Amino acid sequence: MPSPVVLVGHSYGGTLITAAGGDDRVAGLVYIAGLAPDADETSQSLQDKFPLTDLFKANQVEVAEGRLWMKPGAAAYFASGLSDSKQKALWATHAAPAADILTQKVEGTAWKTKPSWYVVVKDDRVAQPALQHFVARRMRAVTYETTGGHISMLSNPDLVLNVIREAAHACNRETVG
Repeated sequence: MPSPVVLVGHSYGGTLITAAGGDDRVAGLVYIAGLAPDADETSQSLQDKFPLTDLFKANQVEVAEGRLWMKPGAAAYFASGLSDSKQKALWATHAAPAADILTQKVEGTAWKTKPSWYVVVKDDRVAQPALQHFVARRMRAVTYETTGGHISMLSNPDLVLNVIREAAHACNRETVG
């Protein structure tokens, strides 16, 4: 039998692992400032329950050619906690998702049946920290807090790596034991 799989999702990636995590090969889920909609929610309807974040208040995202693009000033919000040069590099290389990505309905709520871990970013300017706490509590996730902005896997890689390792070890123990 292959080793159990732990899925990791950051930001909108949390929505993806919430859906994909229903697969029998998935043993656990790790969310990093991630969205985790329930069966009756989309990523956007979940976010709409909380105040706009600084990124959206500052109108730093625009729709063009069917894609969501970050404006040049968005990096200060999206990658806060990183140097200016890293912020500029992230902005220059970001992939622009489909404009309707946040309003698409996905099937499945794996966090209802799979063990979950959550890294809350207390100073996140993209995903409301209150939203992060809400979904972490709702899924009964093992929760950690950090600072350093939305992209905490770059600003606090050791913490994020340790949470992923903890999840993998815990899921491996459950599968073997």
